[in-house]
Amino acid sequence: MEITKVEIRPLRDQGNLKAFCSVIFDDCFVVHGVKVIQGKRGLFVAMPCRQVGPEEFLDIAHPIRDDFRRKLEQAVLERYRSYIQDQEQTK
Repeated sequence: MEITKVEIRPLRDQGNLKAFCSVIFDDCFVVHGVKVIQGKRGLFVAMPCRQVGPEEFLDIAHPIRDDFRRKLEQAVLERYRSYIQDQEQTK
């Protein structure tokens, strides 16, 4: 399975939540609601989830294999950083 496109929707003034993303796989399947979050050790990717309790969340979709999780995180973060860099250059 190949990641064919990552669409970034940045957020302003949302604290640690920096962007929502949609990830398209093999030009035929999309996952919406992927998040870019600023953590204590840098940016990370969080998968779409739903709330199942007062403080409990369950991923709706997520990679099963670690190698694909790393590939997905790398693609999303590279696209996010590229988007931010492009926005700063147009100012």
